[in-house]
Amino acid sequence: MSFHCATSENMAALLRSARLLKCSPLGLLQISCTKRTGPPLRLLFSGPLGARGTGVCSRHISPASGNASSRVWPFTAGCVRNYSVATEQKDEPGIPVRSDQAQQFDWALAKLDSSVRRTGRITKAQLTRIFQEICKKGYSSGNQALLLLRSCGSLLPEVPLEERTKLAHRVWEKLQKLGAVYDASHYNALLKVYLQNEFKFTPTDFLAKMEEANVQPNRVTYQRLIAAYCQNGDIEGASTILGFMKTKDLPITEAVFNSLVTGHAKAGDIESAQNILTVMNGAGIQPGPDTYVALLNAYAEKGDQDNLKKTMDAAESAECSLMDRDLMPVIFTLAKAGHQEHIPHIVERLRHDRGYVPDAMNLCLSLITQGLEDTAFEILKTFPNLQSDGFNNETSLGNFFLRHCVDMETPLEKICSFCKELQESNMHAAPASFTLFVALENQNTAISLAMMKLLKELDLPIRPHYFWPLLIRHLKSKNPAGVVEVLKSMQDLKVKPDIETLSQYVCPAFANIEEARHSLKDAGISLDSEGFFNLKVRTLAANNLAELHTFLSDPSCPATELIVFRMSLVNNFKTFSDVESMVKITELLSKDKRFSKEGTKPSDTSAFFLYNVIDNMSEAEVHRNEYKLRQYLSQLKDKNITLTLNICRGIKNLLQSYQVPELMKDVFALVDHDGAGSEAVVGIGNEGRVYSLEKKLAKKKAETQPLETILKLTIQSLVAEEKLMRALKLKRQHEDEMTTPAYASLIGLCCRHNNVEEALNLKREMTRKDTSVKLDGTKYIALVQCLAKNDRMDEAVELLKEMKEKEVVLHDKHTTLLFHMLFSLATKGGAPAIQRLQESMFTLGLAKPNSNLLSPLVTAYIESEDLSGALEAVIGCQKRYNHMPPIHRIIVGLVEKGDTELLQKAMDFVSKERGEMAMLYDLFFAFLQTGRYREARKIIETPGLRARPARIQWFAEKCINTNQIEPLEQMLDMTQKLFECDRDEMYSYLLRQYEATNDWKKAEGLWTKMQEENVIPRERTLLMLAKILKMNGQEVPFDVPKTWYQEEAPPAPKPKVEDGASFRSPIIQSPIIALCKEDKAQEALKMFKEANDEGSATNALIYDHLIRSLLAEGSFKDAMEVKNIATASIPTFQMSPAANDLYIITNSMKGQVYDALERMRSLMQANQRPSRLAITRLVQALGNSGNVSGIQEVQQLIKDYSKAVNLSSMMFVNNTAVAHIKNGDVDSAMEALEAVYTNPDTQSLSMASVFKKTLEDNNDKALDKLSAMAERLANHFACYRPASDLFLQLLDADKVEDAKFMLARINALAEQKDVLVSYMSQKAQIPGQLGKIKTLLSLIPDFAEKDVVNTYLMKCHANDNEFSSAKALYEEWQKSGGKIDKLSLKRLAVMYRESGEVVPFEEPPETFKFYADKLRDRGATSQKKAET
Repeated sequence: MSFHCATSENMAALLRSARLLKCSPLGLLQISCTKRTGPPLRLLFSGPLGARGTGVCSRHISPASGNASSRVWPFTAGCVRNYSVATEQKDEPGIPVRSDQAQQFDWALAKLDSSVRRTGRITKAQLTRIFQEICKKGYSSGNQALLLLRSCGSLLPEVPLEERTKLAHRVWEKLQKLGAVYDASHYNALLKVYLQNEFKFTPTDFLAKMEEANVQPNRVTYQRLIAAYCQNGDIEGASTILGFMKTKDLPITEAVFNSLVTGHAKAGDIESAQNILTVMNGAGIQPGPDTYVALLNAYAEKGDQDNLKKTMDAAESAECSLMDRDLMPVIFTLAKAGHQEHIPHIVERLRHDRGYVPDAMNLCLSLITQGLEDTAFEILKTFPNLQSDGFNNETSLGNFFLRHCVDMETPLEKICSFCKELQESNMHAAPASFTLFVALENQNTAISLAMMKLLKELDLPIRPHYFWPLLIRHLKSKNPAGVVEVLKSMQDLKVKPDIETLSQYVCPAFANIEEARHSLKDAGISLDSEGFFNLKVRTLAANNLAELHTFLSDPSCPATELIVFRMSLVNNFKTFSDVESMVKITELLSKDKRFSKEGTKPSDTSAFFLYNVIDNMSEAEVHRNEYKLRQYLSQLKDKNITLTLNICRGIKNLLQSYQVPELMKDVFALVDHDGAGSEAVVGIGNEGRVYSLEKKLAKKKAETQPLETILKLTIQSLVAEEKLMRALKLKRQHEDEMTTPAYASLIGLCCRHNNVEEALNLKREMTRKDTSVKLDGTKYIALVQCLAKNDRMDEAVELLKEMKEKEVVLHDKHTTLLFHMLFSLATKGGAPAIQRLQESMFTLGLAKPNSNLLSPLVTAYIESEDLSGALEAVIGCQKRYNHMPPIHRIIVGLVEKGDTELLQKAMDFVSKERGEMAMLYDLFFAFLQTGRYREARKIIETPGLRARPARIQWFAEKCINTNQIEPLEQMLDMTQKLFECDRDEMYSYLLRQYEATNDWKKAEGLWTKMQEENVIPRERTLLMLAKILKMNGQEVPFDVPKTWYQEEAPPAPKPKVEDGASFRSPIIQSPIIALCKEDKAQEALKMFKEANDEGSATNALIYDHLIRSLLAEGSFKDAMEVKNIATASIPTFQMSPAANDLYIITNSMKGQVYDALERMRSLMQANQRPSRLAITRLVQALGNSGNVSGIQEVQQLIKDYSKAVNLSSMMFVNNTAVAHIKNGDVDSAMEALEAVYTNPDTQSLSMASVFKKTLEDNNDKALDKLSAMAERLANHFACYRPASDLFLQLLDADKVEDAKFMLARINALAEQKDVLVSYMSQKAQIPGQLGKIKTLLSLIPDFAEKDVVNTYLMKCHANDNEFSSAKALYEEWQKSGGKIDKLSLKRLAVMYRESGEVVPFEEPPETFKFYADKLRDRGATSQKKAET
């Protein structure tokens, strides 16, 4: 609404005057045209629904007395969306900036909207993060400023009022500096925040600031100023503004009356407050819920219970329904005014409407923030069953309450009493443990120790690692006294520090260990624990091997597990050269039982230790310590210390790629040859072939026969095994017999190992023997690449010239090799080297310029983040060679960077060289790839733009290859109206992607979309779609075309329809199928029965859909009823394969195994194949019912196609064992399992399901026998998989002590890296499983693969959204010197951004999938190496 300038100028002066207008507000309110009507809610909204702050909408404005309670219960769906109020922009920035800001705003809006939808509030961290992101951009739009300002009030119930207001002022000032243009809506938003936060301000000064900014107040401004006066009980000030509004014919809405109710009450005139309702009726405005709430708040402040009841009754009589969220502010006001005794009467009125829990949570949070936690707890106890409100687990009730109590540092005695009451009333499964977790997370020592004492009272265990967060705090601040105090607390709680606590969290706080011991002893802390003894052993192992041997050799030294000091021992050996002491210690380990676990021979302990020594060395460390290792192994042999063949194999697997043949020979020399000859040892893996060829070579040499052929074969075998040193040694021994192929093979191997000097020497020797000889193109290119890698560019260019002189023939494959050679240099950013090689290649005519060979130069600049240089390189290549390298990555980089000037230059260049249409497509694809879909749509909708199939195909193939589904889907939608666009081709691209991901639902959706778009698909497209649907057991909704090469074969069984059976009710047909697809089986059944009662015929497709849907939800009876109706209607009806699978699965899960087995028999007789899932569920059900013969029958039935459905034979073995155990025949189960595990080829198979089922059934007798079997297999056959499975199942079942005991008995379990890593990988997939991994690591603290462990820990923290823990892990990881993988860095960077903090490292640029695939490939490669 507009105002005259003079009016606004006089307003501030008017309000500063001696209040000349002293007329009664009752008189001023007799205004015509004042009705309870107004603009739509979406245009007037100034806060969340239910918030009690002044505003314009009559239903959503607070009475001033409700100001305090206005910050609670902002639970509304989509309330944040109403923040996007359109404001007039001044001095608008350029189009790219506005576009970027719009996207940023949409992102922020979506984040806040999601939070409000779920919880009815936002957190300070969320708001701060968005604020920081906007500040980083260096520009803020008006909408963004409005969004942030409005979020600083009632949407932050966890933040104190003063802090909220400070945040609002900070946002206001910062965004103003960034150029945000403020209008009346921003000032009104600030007013609303002041009211919600009870901030004291002078309305006249506020108006003066608006006047200074040349911003005109509007009706909302005046209404909120009235509310501000009324909040302080200043009716006179409110009257002044009312008079002004009357002179300007501004409507007086319900919000104004509500404020006046509050104002009179605050002024002590409760009678006038009551009379406002009469005035409202006289003015034609019906009092609404907000009015009654304002009056209720007035009585609540006075503690007037009678009038509270009368007012609520009056509201009901006036048919004005007061919802739960209306009454919650009254509860808050009562609590704040100290009238808690009246709260139960209000609580009784709560109806627990839908959405009650989120509203009540926000009420509790606001009460705790105000220090009214007792009232909050009473409200918490009213919470209903949380499952109906979308919460998964009732035992988590109170987590938010306890967390906020800790955050607000509620008194300890109260927190303890809350925990006890929650526990006793079964409202929370473990309140003390959760509170301890939060307190440790906050590093709150007082609350943490109080919770530990409470845990002790409840007879719950307290672990040493609980104290780590408290110790870290003092460790970082270098406060030894604080560390000592924490250890005193540990001692008081009778918790002995373990070695990890002492070595990592205590000793580093002191100058050295001796100082630590003295300080702790002086403080009265006992040093007689096992942890201190282990610390001494570990310290000696890390610093003085000779002293360690003396200490351990003393017969009085107590038994000590090797695992305590093993890693320190290995690290010491790598660093120092005390081989003699190391040999003595190894000898001691091989003879003294004190260092071996029970049931393990000392010789096995020393053998495993030797394996660990090698296993914990990288390739570089092995080479660096090779001489020392050989000395060590040689002296071990002198001491008659031996290795088993299995350990030898393990060490061989570690060393085989390190090129240390002499060291491997020393290892083989330690093997105990009892039962295995030397041939068996040397013949391990692929060594046998090389060994055989070397023997033949020696034999021929002894017989003075020609050696050229056998020498060549031997060298080529060594080359194939990457045995460079052995091959070179062999060459030196037989230089005279060396041939050109042998030299060529060796040169190639040297290049692969980047041994450029040796490669050049070999080439010179070869040339000396025959100057006319030349290498093939592949070897020349490899040698050029090796030289270029080592910055020997002059020699690389000379070699290219030699290729020209010797007329080396190059084919297409060599052009590809040249590309890869250049690209390998590009990844290191070697642009000058690439450019020189390119010029030489093209000048000499070795290759013709093309965009592919030119692209590595551009890639080099991009890898160096020099987009300007990359663009100049493209322009230069076009001018020099008339070929343009791919420019897509440059444009994408410029779009992401927002460099509009350089982007314009690139577009001008492309437009000039290739035309405007090519330029538009380049821009279109760049916008698609960067997720700027709005801009991409604008480009593709350019008038006159035509489809370019080749360009579209290139981008589609790029998306398919990189698994980018969303850009492909967006391109399909955007090109719908593109002139001459082949729509079938576009759909086929997406179908290919869905086929690769096996997403049949999306593929089926494409079929519907094609029909809507009237696309006539080609046969190829239909066949692809039919294939996807059939693979997933779905009906194909069209006739599948036959091609000439398809054999005439009977079609797969499908629902049959009698001739003439038609569906006479098309209106019913599609809704039934639609309901089935939406998993609404019962609704579909009801509709089907209605149609059936009306006599409507139904076709087989509907019957089958309905049967499948009913079976999927477990309604077996209903499904069979529909089947009977179908059979009666269509005698030839048969259930589809998918329905048959569901029949088997449903019966199996219900325990009706005989019916399921009978159905499988009939399917197999009809030559139909049940799915893998159906077979698995049936076999599991047979096992659980003890039906051994049934399992054997199923195995026999599917034996011919078990591989086709990828069924493991172990599934039958495990379930047969379960069946035997169910029948009480544990011996038969063990016999079947031992037959598997005594076979060397099947020792890696898992029997975890057997242990899991036995543990679930609490069958201790069977478990004891199976445990003994696992231990026997481990000790006698070196088969550790069963024991590993049992160990991990015990951990999963929270039987930690049993698992620890088992680990003590079978030492090698700690060495089963693959199984343990697999377990961690599985747990890291599921949120909330961090504890399981930490438990595992607490039992195996010296787990060698620290980086792998940290990767999974980081994933757990990301899944659990534990940012502080992730940061701590990152810091520890850095300190340890480990190699942090890029996937972990990517996860951590996302957590930093989501928490509103600056990422302190360079974020990896690729997607999560890229790094996950890379990590997976690396793991697969390692696994493959381990298996060879």
